[in-house]
Amino acid sequence: MSPQPAPRIAGTAQVDEGARLDPGVVVWQLAHVRENAVIGEGSSLGRGAYIGPGVVLGRNCKIQNYALIYEPAILEDGVFVGPAVVFTNDLYPRAINPDGSRKLGDDWPAVGVTVRTGAAIGARAVCIAPVEIGQWALVAAGATVTKDVPAFALVAGSPARQIGWVGRAGARLVPEGEDFRCPLTGERYREASGELVKVDAGP
Repeated sequence: MSPQPAPRIAGTAQVDEGARLDPGVVVWQLAHVRENAVIGEGSSLGRGAYIGPGVVLGRNCKIQNYALIYEPAILEDGVFVGPAVVFTNDLYPRAINPDGSRKLGDDWPAVGVTVRTGAAIGARAVCIAPVEIGQWALVAAGATVTKDVPAFALVAGSPARQIGWVGRAGARLVPEGEDFRCPLTGERYREASGELVKVDAGP
């Protein structure tokens, strides 16, 4: 495998001091990467995307235009975040304290969204922290996620509810007897105690 090129940063993007961009990262116009954020090798940030202080992205993540990822979010490898997605970080959002003084960063504890390997968040979805999106799960466009999403689950609606299962290729799985089959790859899965596990000998 050939080495990745140096990060490519558009002239109108802003990368704050202390942020780490690994090789192969692409940052498009008007994106903003805050201090101490980590953007993993091969990841891309679309136009106007915002990555908060200390947010961690794994390798080969794709963050689409105007997505807002607030700290302390953690995204593992290969996560897709669609256009205008929002990850929140405040349990009790207020601009002021009860005494009327302006809230500062130390006046509230930040809570984060965790997204596991291969998961995808559809356009304009909102993830209300603290939640965890399981590996290879799929959050439908426009969904509002208020509780943890199991691995391989397909969730939709507001609040989001599970409506099916998806495979690693992202397609909705088709029931076949006791199993579920991916119509794109042929991979087979089986549900056990509310979780999905891969049962064939594929890669």
